[in-house]
Amino acid sequence: MATLNVNQREYTANARPDTPLLWVLRDSLGLTGTKYGCGMALCGACTVHLDGEPVRSCVTPLSAAQGRAVTTIEGLAPSSDHPVQRAWVQEEVAQCGYCQPGQIMSAAALLARTPTPSDADIDAAMAGNLCRCGTYQRIRRAIHAAAKLAGGTR
Repeated sequence: MATLNVNQREYTANARPDTPLLWVLRDSLGLTGTKYGCGMALCGACTVHLDGEPVRSCVTPLSAAQGRAVTTIEGLAPSSDHPVQRAWVQEEVAQCGYCQPGQIMSAAALLARTPTPSDADIDAAMAGNLCRCGTYQRIRRAIHAAAKLAGGTR
């Protein structure tokens, strides 16, 4: 049994310590917003925050999350009003939407550490997130818009 702090709530999961965090979140806790993409930390669809830092939950073992704060897309903002989420809608980023939870979590982590990112900052932070629909320009626009919504200027 493992105790986890996910989205500021305590959960108990019956899983082996080497179980990928992704499967604990989805299968044990029912938090299905985090998506399975590649299973090798190459696409970013499974991105969550671990103590505020973006990690690929498909390769993060459950043991690495114990005693740390896990934030999923469901916990980013309870009413879906995080500046990144608002900007995603404003800029109409999503096409198929599958990669978007991971994209949003990576963008939110970027803005938490760099409130007014340059295009180069955005490109570097988002490089590990793949979008098969090719919405990269809209993603960049949305991150700049989110920075403004959050009070950053550029």
